[in-house]
Amino acid sequence: MTWDLFAWFAIPAVSLWAAGAFFAWKDRRTLAAGLTILGLLVYAAFITGLWLSLERPPLRTQGETRLWYSFFLPLSGIVVYSRWRYKWILSFTTFLALVFICVNLFKPEIHNKTLMPALMSPWFAPHVIVYMLSYAILGAATLMAIYLLFFRREKRVGEEMAMTDNLVYVGMTFLTFGMLFGSLWAKEVWGTYWGWDPKETWAAITWLSYLLYMHFRRVRPQGHRTALWLLIFAYLCLQMCWWGINYLQSARATSIHVY
Repeated sequence: MTWDLFAWFAIPAVSLWAAGAFFAWKDRRTLAAGLTILGLLVYAAFITGLWLSLERPPLRTQGETRLWYSFFLPLSGIVVYSRWRYKWILSFTTFLALVFICVNLFKPEIHNKTLMPALMSPWFAPHVIVYMLSYAILGAATLMAIYLLFFRREKRVGEEMAMTDNLVYVGMTFLTFGMLFGSLWAKEVWGTYWGWDPKETWAAITWLSYLLYMHFRRVRPQGHRTALWLLIFAYLCLQMCWWGINYLQSARATSIHVY
């Protein structure tokens, strides 16, 4: 399997996700779930084939992480839709997945089969995969926060805050496991669980930001707008942790996470 075949899997997968999103709005739950899952299986077939071809998990480059992100967006969407019946979630996850797929289609990455020793740990794959899943769910929570802040009447915001809370709780769970797996990976490879590398520092800031949101919601349940702004701030920290540090000169010079 090579990247030349990516479009033959991506286009059918996106079409199936879009059809699932359409039927979600029509309250055809079985069709919505079935089509979305079928699209995920098509997309997973490419990831599996690429994994076998590269002889390593496709998690090294930005293009490969975008591949996983565009897979976990619809996956998290169908989980959230099945649990809470939010009709909009499949449309959101399909659109964002399409964005990342288009980036990989129109700006193909160059990949090789070699992998540096630090990335050969068995903790590497679960660390990155769980993080990608948390990013997708927390991205959905951020979209909901923006909608409630700018497009929803004030008196209805409180009624729908449970939606952002649910998404944050799930996303924060995966984010925590991602940090745990990363610590185990670091211990195995570098001999320490935590080294305050620039990316690790921003990971801690991100985790604490979401924890602040969760605590604020419990202490000030009526402070809706402040909580939503905190959620947006936390997602900005997440973006800094994910790719923003790659543009910091200090991180390029010292970070073990910039390859």
